[in-house]
Amino acid sequence: MVMSPLDRTATEELLHHAGLRSTAPRRSILQLLEDHPHETAAGLADLLADAGNPVSRQSLYNVLEDLTRTGVVRSIQPAGSAPRYETKVDDNHHHVVCRSCGTVVDVPCAVGRTACLTPASIPGFSVVDHADVTWWGLCTRCTDPTPTPHDPSNPRRNS
Repeated sequence: MVMSPLDRTATEELLHHAGLRSTAPRRSILQLLEDHPHETAAGLADLLADAGNPVSRQSLYNVLEDLTRTGVVRSIQPAGSAPRYETKVDDNHHHVVCRSCGTVVDVPCAVGRTACLTPASIPGFSVVDHADVTWWGLCTRCTDPTPTPHDPSNPRRNS
């Protein structure tokens, strides 16, 4: 279901197939998630306001709940972080999180010898269909020994 960029017709079809009405907040949030994958609800609220499309926090959370419940977006929650949302839902990928700035990046599954992601029989469970794998490390920006202190894109600028 990943379409980049999402045009209005594609977004409306995506919402329709999920059984959801196409509303301006839903379309705006989907487009923002396409442009800013792994964004938090607070980050989405800021982006919506910056774009001149502010929505109430309650409306934002309702839209995210609807989109997540219907499988249009996926919610991930790295340890110690607020939930983050992404539109990449139809593949098997994992994530790496920067321990310093919190940047989240998709990691495609490796082919060949990989970690066990298919469990053996688990007593008391009839369906086990999903494994979340999160790797932790430092992104390139956070390992740069000479960060520019006045660069607003540098997460370590206030260090």
